[in-house]
Amino acid sequence: MSKHWKPQTVPLKPSRIRRDPVRLAPAPPPRRELSHAAVREREIRGGIAGVLLVTAALIAAIVGISWATFSRDDPAADARAHRFGQCYNSSGLNCVIDGGTIQVRGQRIAIGGIEAPRIQGARCDAERDRGIDAAVQLAELLNRGQVTVARAAPGSFGTAARKVEVNGSDVGEAMIARGLARPDLGEPTDWCG
Repeated sequence: MSKHWKPQTVPLKPSRIRRDPVRLAPAPPPRRELSHAAVREREIRGGIAGVLLVTAALIAAIVGISWATFSRDDPAADARAHRFGQCYNSSGLNCVIDGGTIQVRGQRIAIGGIEAPRIQGARCDAERDRGIDAAVQLAELLNRGQVTVARAAPGSFGTAARKVEVNGSDVGEAMIARGLARPDLGEPTDWCG
């Protein structure tokens, strides 16, 4: 025999699916369609603004790189400025006038303790040739290292003579040892004989 089914009533909870209706935000106003001319004008303005921004960025980069490059110390330029050339064709402040006279930072300095053949005011062609050779080798000697110039001491012929050194070695002694100058004895040397 079968049992007869008897429905039971169960109290129901409120449904999670069914809630109060959702309120919708008001619809945005309809988009106003731009004319073809207005769209084209907007594109042109955007293009011009983009070109101007790129140009400004490039100018800023160029100015920044230029400033960084020019504001740094250039050791090669410093070395070139301190090199000794011949005064007749040198653009720097340091140059060789003749085998016994140099210019350091624009100041004329006679090398103490030596007498060298002259280039200007030479008595003969042999003295001028020896003077040119002495000047060329003096510039080579001065460019070998750091040049130091001592305080002025009275020299012959009324000029202020100074001791000049390259890396601690006396330049006057080196010029005498090479036969490019003679010790200063207080009397002019005849370089023509």
